[in-house]
Amino acid sequence: METQTKIKSQSDLKSQIEAWQKAGEQVVFTNGCFDILHLGHIDYLEKARSMGDRLVVGLNSDESVCKLKGADRPINKEFARSRMLAALSFVDGVTVFGEDTPKELIEFLLPNTLVKGSDYSIETIVGADTVLKHGGEVKTINLVDGYSTTNIIEKIKEK
Repeated sequence: METQTKIKSQSDLKSQIEAWQKAGEQVVFTNGCFDILHLGHIDYLEKARSMGDRLVVGLNSDESVCKLKGADRPINKEFARSRMLAALSFVDGVTVFGEDTPKELIEFLLPNTLVKGSDYSIETIVGADTVLKHGGEVKTINLVDGYSTTNIIEKIKEK
């Protein structure tokens, strides 16, 4: 599958998710900024994909990354971040959202499983209530120590 075909509008991704679910496939959703792709991201996304048949990623827009991380972020613009995620064989769909949280996107897409890093508790994961209410699961994944975009940026600044 060509990389760019995995990048979809929210409504196109919703249709794709519904088709996968109708075919009996379990759809896993996660979200994030994924600004500078690193080992922590790869490990996390690979583990997320192993929790279902399909993995879709909600990607924070450039504007929302700036709000969350500060004026000097993102390093990579959403087009580049989308393409990098879509190039990963274990990612089946990518869509961009501009809100501060993915709550509305999760309510719209209704994945079978919602996944976040273990730095969150299930009670604090945005959208968990929606997924659970619709019979889905919410899970956390242990993160790889020492890998974060912020750490990478700090190391570069030190050099």
